[in-house]
Amino acid sequence: MVNQKPVYLDFTDRDLEFLVAVVVPRAANASSVREAIRNDPEYRKAIVSDERVFSQVINDNESFLKISPSLYFEVLLRRAQRDLGSSTYTIEREGRKNIPVFDTGKVAGFLDTPNVLEYLANMLASFTRIRSFVVPVRVRKGIRRRVRYNDMDVDSLIDFAARVDESERFSYYKRIGDVCLFLTGFFRDSTYSSKSTFNSNLKSGAYSRTNSTRKKYRSLEEYESEGRRFYRLAEEH
Repeated sequence: MVNQKPVYLDFTDRDLEFLVAVVVPRAANASSVREAIRNDPEYRKAIVSDERVFSQVINDNESFLKISPSLYFEVLLRRAQRDLGSSTYTIEREGRKNIPVFDTGKVAGFLDTPNVLEYLANMLASFTRIRSFVVPVRVRKGIRRRVRYNDMDVDSLIDFAARVDESERFSYYKRIGDVCLFLTGFFRDSTYSSKSTFNSNLKSGAYSRTNSTRKKYRSLEEYESEGRRFYRLAEEH
């Protein structure tokens, strides 16, 4: 099997130009620097973690327009990773309280896992633009109706994943896991959804295609459990 670099590790040409201009503006061979950023993980990490890059991104109100969302979030995550090295705890919000959690070593170790930080940056970038799409769905023989799906809504994605061919489900399983991770990380106090009726037999990957839905609050624990299940389905796909 060919060992290919994951696509989420790639920067755009504008990203590379930005990094070179900020860190090595007088480089004799800018193209070589760009190639090194693309192909050398340690060099990439050093460049993106450079204090000048962070300052430029934070202080320039238009930085989000000049670089890709993936680079933007990677810069912030690299800074957070560095700050963890000088901290003994992180703050977790629970209700109206801030609770110190002494887990910095575990978090820093997790972010140090190859490609994890880049994956998280790419995942965060994917939430800067929410896609919705309308698909004709067969209700019964000879009858179709148009159904709108939203790639930020867990239940919408679960329903859509049940309708596509098995060979196409990986991206939907992964997206469901990403949405659950995002919601439990950023909206822990307001995690809810309009829950679809579906078969919970995740071992087979089979879901009910019923159209009935009912409003229900999904707890934080349910989102976490759902996220783990769908990441596992994606891994096994």
